[in-house]
Amino acid sequence: MPPSVPSLQRRVARTLRTSLFAQVLCALVLGIVVGKLWPDTATAFQPLGDGFTRLIKTVISPLVFCVVVVGIAKAGDLKAFGRIGVKALIWFEVASTAALVIGLVAANVVGPGKGMNVDPSSLDAAAVNQTTGGGQLPSTTEFVLNALPESFVGAFAENELLQVLILACLVGAALLHLGHTKVPKILPAIDQAQEVIFTVVGFIMRLAPIAVFGAMAHLVGNYGLGVMKTYAKLIVLCYVAAALFVALLAVALRMVTGLSLWKFLRYIREEMLLALGTASTESVMPRVMQKLRRAGARDDAVGLVLPTGYSFNLDGASLYLSIGTLFIAQAVGVDLSLGQQITVVLVLMLTSKGMAGIPGSAFLALSATASSLGAIPAGAVALLLGVDRIMDSMRVVTNLLGNCVAVFAVSRWEGALDIERAKKVLDGETAAEDLKGGDEPVPAEVPAQKTKETVADAS
Repeated sequence: MPPSVPSLQRRVARTLRTSLFAQVLCALVLGIVVGKLWPDTATAFQPLGDGFTRLIKTVISPLVFCVVVVGIAKAGDLKAFGRIGVKALIWFEVASTAALVIGLVAANVVGPGKGMNVDPSSLDAAAVNQTTGGGQLPSTTEFVLNALPESFVGAFAENELLQVLILACLVGAALLHLGHTKVPKILPAIDQAQEVIFTVVGFIMRLAPIAVFGAMAHLVGNYGLGVMKTYAKLIVLCYVAAALFVALLAVALRMVTGLSLWKFLRYIREEMLLALGTASTESVMPRVMQKLRRAGARDDAVGLVLPTGYSFNLDGASLYLSIGTLFIAQAVGVDLSLGQQITVVLVLMLTSKGMAGIPGSAFLALSATASSLGAIPAGAVALLLGVDRIMDSMRVVTNLLGNCVAVFAVSRWEGALDIERAKKVLDGETAAEDLKGGDEPVPAEVPAQKTKETVADAS
């Protein structure tokens, strides 16, 4: 007798039980429905998303520390690590500047704010201060000083990634200097701690659908869908400009590494959907680090480039800031000259680097830009209060893809990328080490023990 074919209901149930992507997608849709139908109740679900993000943040700093220390120690070359850092910063600056320029060109061509004729005096400037908590973006000196740790424990307690990176580099350099003969037990212990942290991440990821449901229900319940009609032109422009930038990233990735961004996007579809649902790239950093390593990028490149990109390579935010600045100017009837628009790019190149982790950072950067121009009333930034949260999806996707492409590109330049392995993984021909607690099993034809050895060799 021919084998029985599972019914549709059983196939759907099995997919929902085993696929994180399907679970998050269903939670996303359900959150939108609940937020639309019961907006007053839906806002109470926000702690579900916030709680998940807090759990993930607890493991980010120790994970970054372990990955970087192990990467430096196994690479055995501190100079190579330094070259990776310099090349990453060059890539970040070029990519961020390209995003800013694309945003300015798009806003000039489309003119999303033209014809609004808004009176700046009618805007509530105090609302911006409420959103930002009266904070300010750090100056260049403050940014550099804040990147230096005051204490070893404090860097981890405050989840300061740049400080953790510096500590990891120092510890990794010390291990190289002392050699494995003087401290033979420390590196294996850190390596094992890294595996423990990845396992913890797997446990936390099981809560991802609940977090996405809570975050989306709160978003739709609090802001509604009507805001999209009011700012439709601006929203569409931002997303189209982001799509253009992502297409350029795809071309750059193909030229530098020969890899396909679309295959990579399919490869990290669960993480991308989770980032969209929670409006946070930090919520997926541990999983993305793990998948980049599985795809052939060396530990030291992943450990340095990806976390650094969270502070220095905010491509989506750069795109939004440039479009937002011109939108505000057009809405209040200010015609910015070419020189003033160049000033916008220069100012945003600096302010966007200090945005990570600061509440209301987009408004602070926009206010700083408006103040530097002197032609745009600072209170006009309040025009974007209603639409800013809707832009999170665009910023999250663009930021995440930009940083992942940076990892591949810099790894390729430094010879820290296994191209053949990357192509096989992205094509789905092979699966490396099973994600701890994840939803992607190792195929039957690839023995588990062999898989682990392969990852160790690639590292």
